Amino acid sequence: MGCFIINPISGTNLVQALAPIAAKGTPVVNIDQPLDADAASAAGVTPATYVGTDNEAAGGKAGEFVAGKVAAGAKVAIIGGVAGNVTSAARIDGFKAAASGLQVVQEEAADWKRELALTKATDIIAANPDIAAFFAANDDMGLGIVKAVENAGKTGKIVVVSVDGNKDALESVAAGGLSATVAQYPFAIGQLGVQACEVAVKGGTLPSNVESPTALVTEKNASDAIAKFPQPFEEFTNPLADLLG
Repeated sequence: MGCFIINPISGTNLVQALAPIAAKGTPVVNIDQPLDADAASAAGVTPATYVGTDNEAAGGKAGEFVAGKVAAGAKVAIIGGVAGNVTSAARIDGFKAAASGLQVVQEEAADWKRELALTKATDIIAANPDIAAFFAANDDMGLGIVKAVENAGKTGKIVVVSVDGNKDALESVAAGGLSATVAQYPFAIGQLGVQACEVAVKGGTLPSNVESPTALVTEKNASDAIAKFPQPFEEFTNPLADLLG
């Protein structure tokens, strides 16, 4: 086998299995879920590169959108995934940095689950009738929040933004449910992973990180995003283009 593309369930679950592969000098390209750096180093595993979403930047795009839609100092709430999850934390950090002029009145974890996000958002709206916006760390939770907003009779009055760009989320944006989603592209991550392997097998030097594209999807461009799904609907510069020759 000339090259392995791996997407681990956690940062450590594949490390020991990769040790003998790395010992043979076979390149390993890590996509999406990053390996735990300490565990990989201890096992002698050094990926040729990591390909994935800059989750902090994705959260930042959501924060910029919300900040542009509500008044300065407006109340917002954040619903994250599993408490302590690195991806969720990065998206939330990016959102907070970009929306620093807003007042975060509550931050909850909903374990990436739609129904739990619905419950959490329902309680937040009841406690904060003047809440202006919600940020959810994934689309499933965002759609749960949309339902809570609908149940409260506040559709169109509360901004709801999430991250992922799943098909049902894109359709919700087009229909006026979600205000926006920051789309990431597993399709592009997979393509870039294969291309990184091509470079590695040829002996090329890869950057330590290859950032996959993200795009803000609003009602204005949702139809374009749906038409191109699962591929990116916006042009993006392939960071590996020059290395592919």
